[in-house]
Amino acid sequence: MSEITRVLASDEFQGRSMGGPGEEKTVAYLTEQFKAAGLEPGGENGGWTQTVPMIRTKLQAPMTFSVKQGSRTLPLRFPDDIYLSTVRDTDRAKIAGAPMVFVGYGVNAPERGWDDFKGVDLKGKVAVFLVNDPDFEAVAGEPVAGKFSGQTMTYYGRWTYKFDEAARRGAVAALIVHDTLGAGYGWNVVQSAAGENFNIVLSRNAQQPVLLQGWIQGPVAAEMFKRAGYDLAQLRRKARTAEFKPVALKATFSANAPVELARITSHNVIGKLTGSKYPNETVSYGGHWDAYGIGPADAQGRTIRPGAADDALGLAAMIEIARKFAAGPRPERTLLFAAWTSEERGLLGSEYYAQHPLYPHETMVANLTLDTLQFAGPVKDVVLIGKGQSEMEQLLAQAAQAQGRYVTPEGHPERGLFYRADHFSLAKRGVPVLLDMALAGAYDLQDGGREAGERWLSEFTGKCYHQTCDAWSPDWNLGGAVQEADLFYDIGARLANSREWPKWLPSSEFSKVREASAETRR
Repeated sequence: MSEITRVLASDEFQGRSMGGPGEEKTVAYLTEQFKAAGLEPGGENGGWTQTVPMIRTKLQAPMTFSVKQGSRTLPLRFPDDIYLSTVRDTDRAKIAGAPMVFVGYGVNAPERGWDDFKGVDLKGKVAVFLVNDPDFEAVAGEPVAGKFSGQTMTYYGRWTYKFDEAARRGAVAALIVHDTLGAGYGWNVVQSAAGENFNIVLSRNAQQPVLLQGWIQGPVAAEMFKRAGYDLAQLRRKARTAEFKPVALKATFSANAPVELARITSHNVIGKLTGSKYPNETVSYGGHWDAYGIGPADAQGRTIRPGAADDALGLAAMIEIARKFAAGPRPERTLLFAAWTSEERGLLGSEYYAQHPLYPHETMVANLTLDTLQFAGPVKDVVLIGKGQSEMEQLLAQAAQAQGRYVTPEGHPERGLFYRADHFSLAKRGVPVLLDMALAGAYDLQDGGREAGERWLSEFTGKCYHQTCDAWSPDWNLGGAVQEADLFYDIGARLANSREWPKWLPSSEFSKVREASAETRR
């Protein structure tokens, strides 16, 4: 696992960005590793890949962003005050004096009796959102408390939902007010893509995204609200009540930036082991091969963001799981192993696959995703992400117990990790899922306990997540990563050699999707 990670995170792979030499090397290396592990081609037309047509955009200089309030026009510095990108098929992002409207958390959830929009017309306007969802900052006694799962982020808290909702309502741009606790990461992570973004190629009749999307620094937003006569802190509290109504900010937003636009072809890499008894039923493993490519130089002059823990190490674990399966008896159900493209830019590779599946979602038993494993050594526990979603957590607990480990609920449910990895593209189509991600909470390390686990987590997320220092080291202790690989092997082996069909729990938003295809699994 260490050697596979070292290679994928080496400089010659150029941070594994899509559509260039880094992708070519990555796809070739993964194909070679899949073959060596004993897998069969699982992609299109008998090959190892699935083609993913994409666009790549990057805002270029000279760029200007500003807010006008009354007679005063204030420039916004990119990427210090504001961070924006586009996923539109365009060569220029230009907005002239679009009115700005604060829409609170921007949630429209009829099933929860919640509507932040109250019929406001956002056509041609800039929607300004709070990050996370209304329950995140709720205190005892507030009416919202309990409607949105408390500290556990729901899908409504994800930036992807907010940007999509703004587009559905005709907004020209969407801005989220950044705060580290609500987002789960600092401004350094927001900036890490350096104005670059990607999207899968959309059909003509598809919903088009907003022209510009991104974040505004919390203090910068607070000053803008103040100039409009509002207190952002008070509006935050108001936004946690069902009585909240959108607020016109008495401000207009202007932007003008050339866009470097490229049409690229990226690839998912897919291998399989065909089942001996039930080849049309699948158990899938996944991880993403992309990282953040080349960006601005850090203090040491490094420009490559190598993505070693995130997610070269996850892929290394998946490859070793595949090798272990291939070396043993052929499983009864088919096993799939997918290395997805463009997870970091919005789960694009897995989403494209979910829209163009090579194996039916209805007869996919489950998906197990490995995304960012830790390198601080063996642990005493297993961190559960997405508690209360499906029966998969029972399988996790049983497999953990067999390893002599116990289950710990994720330590930072407000970060919404259940909605931030490639398994989510399949969950939306009803496939039961499990995610293994070291960012979910501090592990109880065998050497140093929970305190040492928190220290590793804080160090990684605060300094190296999506940065140049997420690099391979010969000093890593992969004892814990091996435990995770063994755990997911055991769960996959149980499902691949049984007639089990794990179910979503009735309270899950994905339960009804799965129920609609129940007849195919009888």
